[in-house]
Amino acid sequence: MAKRVATTLGGQLGFSLVDLDELTIALTQACDSAIAAAADIGSPADLKLTYFATNRALVVDVDLMPTGNPMPLAKHDPAVDPELQRLAYEMIRCFVDDFRPQVEPTTGHVSFRMVKYLAG
Repeated sequence: MAKRVATTLGGQLGFSLVDLDELTIALTQACDSAIAAAADIGSPADLKLTYFATNRALVVDVDLMPTGNPMPLAKHDPAVDPELQRLAYEMIRCFVDDFRPQVEPTTGHVSFRMVKYLAG
């Protein structure tokens, strides 16, 4: 559903098929990274996506919002390897024009902002 909304909005703005493909790849990776982060916070969380368009860009915010008290978890290593996370972020940067990850360690809130500008 997330990719379909991004594709529809991008299409209405006049993005090329290549730009739409790049946006959906980045969106998929951002959602995957947020879901992986949810495993580490130890509490239920909602994934919230916000889309908005300007005259020249489509902005997508991906937010992981903890919704409850931490649940007891068995001891384990963090699900997200820092090197894999860095690579995931670099991959996202390859497909969008602006990418801003933000992780709040005390609350578990994870936020990604991606901007794809209309060429031309």
